[in-house]
Amino acid sequence: MWELLSLLLLTLAYFFWPKSKIFGAKFPKSLPSLPLVGSLPFLPRHGHMHVNFFKLQEKYGPIYSFRMGPTSTVIVGHQQLAREVLIKKGKEFSGRSQVETLSLLSNKGKGIAFADSGAQWQLHRKLALGTFSLFRDGDQKLENLICREVNALCDFLATCNGEDVDLSAPVFMSIINIISLICFNMSFKREDPKLKIMKNFTEGILHSLGKETLVDIFPWLKIFPNKTLQEIKKNVKVRDEVLGEIIKKQKEKFQSDSISSLLDILIQAQMNAENNNRGPSQDSSILSDTHILATIADIFGAGVETTTSVVSWIVAFLLHNPQVKKEVQEEIDQNIGFNRMPNFSDRTHLLLLEATIREVLRIRPVAPVLIPHKANTNCSIGEFKIPKGTQVIINLWALHHNEKEWHQPDKFMPERFLDPTKRQLITPSLSYLPFGAGPRACIGEALARQELFLIMASLLQRFDIELPDDGKLPSLEGDPKVVFLIDPYKIKLKVRPAWKEAQGEESI
Repeated sequence: MWELLSLLLLTLAYFFWPKSKIFGAKFPKSLPSLPLVGSLPFLPRHGHMHVNFFKLQEKYGPIYSFRMGPTSTVIVGHQQLAREVLIKKGKEFSGRSQVETLSLLSNKGKGIAFADSGAQWQLHRKLALGTFSLFRDGDQKLENLICREVNALCDFLATCNGEDVDLSAPVFMSIINIISLICFNMSFKREDPKLKIMKNFTEGILHSLGKETLVDIFPWLKIFPNKTLQEIKKNVKVRDEVLGEIIKKQKEKFQSDSISSLLDILIQAQMNAENNNRGPSQDSSILSDTHILATIADIFGAGVETTTSVVSWIVAFLLHNPQVKKEVQEEIDQNIGFNRMPNFSDRTHLLLLEATIREVLRIRPVAPVLIPHKANTNCSIGEFKIPKGTQVIINLWALHHNEKEWHQPDKFMPERFLDPTKRQLITPSLSYLPFGAGPRACIGEALARQELFLIMASLLQRFDIELPDDGKLPSLEGDPKVVFLIDPYKIKLKVRPAWKEAQGEESI
């Protein structure tokens, strides 16, 4: 029965499918394409997608196209063209295509990350960016919030002294607290069961989004049972229940004369809109409770697993390169010592550590391919005409691994981000765009940079990071989902004797 129904639907789709536009010679060179299925049969089926896209550049050039069902997609793998899309023509390419999986995640395109360009996206992005102004000074200064959580993280890890541990779980808990302080002005105790629930639904959503599903290409397939969609729905339901409960409680305590979080800013904007005390873009319909929940969920989704993953990548590369680890620790010992915690201004002295972080963000970017953009109007990329509605994907992996831009791009070389004297940080190539750029750039870039530096500086100041008892090195292959995850691994942490001595503890 299912076979007959599928055949009938395919037949109907063939006759009613939007006919392909006949692009002129100026449209980027395309992979072969067939009716209905487009270029699917001609795309590589094995290996990482970002690597396969990069390899296709050898045949089709730094900008090429293919069809996914009825949708035209352009792949950009050169920095000059990428910067044109992201920055020079950022507004023209600021759209987002709406597909089934991301529609479930974003409650039909609400929030920031997956929302199409328009008044709702612009307003919520503006309000989210404005939140960071709340954390500029005093006890609520962003750096102070991060340092408190990092200190608590290190104190917890000290209880695991000499044991094999998976660092990602405790780091995840600490990052959750930092994001929660920004979103709600509240934090969780490490044993709070909500933290485990948050970790589970975050990982569940990421793994579901990383699975190939034809429903994003052929939406009508959602009429059939789909395990991936069911997993996303289940995890999104839990996410919305947990965050929704927190939002409800915080909303009950809201005071307009005490704005201290992203949620407060969103609630205040909502109240202003409802009272007609608003700017031209603050329509109450785009500040509903469901819109607020979607934006909060976006910040959690984008701000937690990304930083956690990068910390795991940094530690993995240091284990593979023990000489770099040794030199970074020597740098910390000489410039900070053991009598105080690192602060963000130390970045001007801990140049090798900062270079190491930058190199990891290059060699294993958070998102090897950026979330697809969409052309909002008929426009162009270089010499090529791009029709309205075309999906454009920036292959960040290609930019970060281009041999013409980077010497030995597959080799881990933090020194490439230092000048010949090793006394100054440099950006060796315009191909380096770890957080994207332009109107769709990551709004949490400044936060992430502080978190990564302060976490790594504190870990390396207090602990020797060693291989676990089985001596197994972490795999550097990775698992590209929406975020480029690293396969789970364990390390052994040992409190450094010099740290113990400085704290007045008995050295062992």
